[in-house]
Amino acid sequence: MSESYAAAGVDTTQADEGVGALVRVLSTIELDRPSASVLPSGHYASVLRVAPNLGIAFSTDGVGSKLVLAEQADRLETVGIDCIAMNVNDIICVGAEPIAMVDYLAVEQADATALGRIAEGLKVGAQQANIEIPGGELAVIPELIRGHPSPHGFDLCGTAFGTVALDAVITGADAQPGDAIIGLPASGPHSNGYTLARHALLDDSPTHPALDVHATPAELGGASILDALLEPTVIYVRAIMDLIRSDVPVHGLAHLTGGGLTNLLRLGNGRLGWTIDAPLPVTPIFGLIQEHGSVSVAEMWEVFNMGCGFVCVVPADRADDAVAGLEKFHPGAAVIGTVTDAGGTVTVPSLGITGDKSGLRAG
Repeated sequence: MSESYAAAGVDTTQADEGVGALVRVLSTIELDRPSASVLPSGHYASVLRVAPNLGIAFSTDGVGSKLVLAEQADRLETVGIDCIAMNVNDIICVGAEPIAMVDYLAVEQADATALGRIAEGLKVGAQQANIEIPGGELAVIPELIRGHPSPHGFDLCGTAFGTVALDAVITGADAQPGDAIIGLPASGPHSNGYTLARHALLDDSPTHPALDVHATPAELGGASILDALLEPTVIYVRAIMDLIRSDVPVHGLAHLTGGGLTNLLRLGNGRLGWTIDAPLPVTPIFGLIQEHGSVSVAEMWEVFNMGCGFVCVVPADRADDAVAGLEKFHPGAAVIGTVTDAGGTVTVPSLGITGDKSGLRAG
């Protein structure tokens, strides 16, 4: 369990148990027709068979407590990008091309001006991902939603849809020891770990006073802490679609969100290991979070993306070709490691970190 995260109010072990409870019940649903599900639970997106060789992929996610900062700072124009990104970046992990998303906005008060500002971000994100937003839901529920400050609270979630040929679904099953692991740079924490980030940076602790969210530490190169934390999540759709359409075999795709590097273990069904021996540069905001929150190195790499927001797995002899194509969209893309036969493990040798599905640890 992530100890600092738990102290900040998010018990990841309890959350995993909660997901397990949901899956145990929902997996027993009985139908009067054959199931259309192509993949078991646990993948980044679900895929349903709708024709002999056509699947619909779908995924649902929200922006999370990043919205607290956006509310407090009255900076609403980019959170829609985050909502789009969190959904479409999961859809592409199974090889599907996103085509649409519907959004769910729960608000404390239906302020037309604020909603228009949120919609601007949704529009930008949709255009970056090349998807439509044909509909959605607005729920005014002041009994449930309390703002920071009130009455400006809201929650923003979405469900994205995509299409994929059933014989082209990517699950990590084709990944083999020796394959190259390619990392794509992140812009910051994206939309994960914000409860810990806010607790570490903006709350007083026995060792560090709270930082001013408008402060511009030298580490951030002139940006404020608020700027760094509200930097929109990168949308990787166009780069990954370009890679899939190339002649480079794609053996696995992973969106590094909550859980950090442990997300790699969702590929290969536990038979593979993942050695990250050349990590991408760590985004500067993470150094501040680690220092001011007294967060261990292992926990940082378990909770946050640490500068790498997405991973592609390709044959080692095609890695240079893949990187060349990906860099056209995301400069700084690079080979960061190698797939191994140490099943169910993740290792970062330069940091002395190792782990499995239960989490990362030092040594």
